[in-house]
This record gives sequence, structure tokens and C-alpha cells, in this order.
Amino acid sequence: MTTARWPRILGITGVGFPSLPSVHNHTRSDGIYEFDARGIAKRFRHAAIFGALDVLHPGERMRFTNDHNPIPLLQQMQARYGERVTINYLHQGPEKVTIDFVVME
Repeated sequence: MTTARWPRILGITGVGFPSLPSVHNHTRSDGIYEFDARGIAKRFRHAAIFGALDVLHPGERMRFTNDHNPIPLLQQMQARYGERVTINYLHQGPEKVTIDFVVME
């Protein structure tokens, strides 16, 4: 059994931690993944959104929630993904917008 380097890095001695499995599956049977951008610093939002979209499989969707209609983001998505990601508004209100971004085949 191999042990992680973190105990040594953190100064913990005499404690063995087993290695984590190399594959960890976080898929959902409904293929819908919630993403609430309101809790992410504005500086990092677009990078986080693109990172999340990049790991979705065809047929999966990101249920995106934000505090405003993200027009600049949608323009960037169009340039980056084209028709590979569809945009479906579920709710559009003054304080909350919910959009499904669906990855196509």
C-alpha cells in the first residue's frame, strides 16, 4: 500500500493514508448538474463555467443560475462552442436567471 505525501508535507508523522483510487465517478443519472455562479467571485466566473462545460458529456446539461442575464458570457460561449452547446432559458427574473446549457452529440 502506498501512502500519500500530504502527511509528510503537513508535518504529520506516524500516520499512513491510503492512496485514493485513480478514477472517481461523479456522474448523475439525470445528467443535470447545478452551477450557481452567484457564489463565485466575478473574476473567476467565466473560467469556472468554461471548465465545467468542458467536462460535460454529450446529453448532459449544466443548470446555470446567476443574478443577471449573462449576455457577454453567452457571446463567448457561442464563439467557443458554436452549436455544440444549446442555451435554454428556464427562468428570467430581475434577481435570478436560470439557464440550461446542454452539450449536444
